[in-house]
This record gives sequence, C-alpha cells and structure tokens, in this order.
Amino acid sequence: MLRKAQSALEYLFILAAVLILVMVTIRVIFSSVRAINSSVSEYVDTIKDKILETL
Repeated sequence: MLRKAQSALEYLFILAAVLILVMVTIRVIFSSVRAINSSVSEYVDTIKDKILETL
C-alpha cells in the first residue's frame, strides 16, 4: 500500500513539473510573438513613412 501511495505521489510531482514547463514554454512563446509583432509594426511604419517621403 505504501508503494502505491509513493508511486501516486511521484506521478503527481512529475505531472506538476510537466505543467510548469508547459506554462513557461507558452509564456515564452507569447512574449516572443508579442515582440515580433511590435518589431514588424515598427518596420511597416518606417517603410510606410519612407514611401510617403518619396512621393
């Protein structure tokens, strides 16, 4: 009985570790997408300004 409880506890710790890793990965992906979106928006604004200057 003790071994089953230990196995269940180990399983829950592994599950918690996996969920933490997934959460950190998703947070990194979202912050990267936000940074890329910001950079692309700034680049588009710069190109738009350059085009309007040449007209």
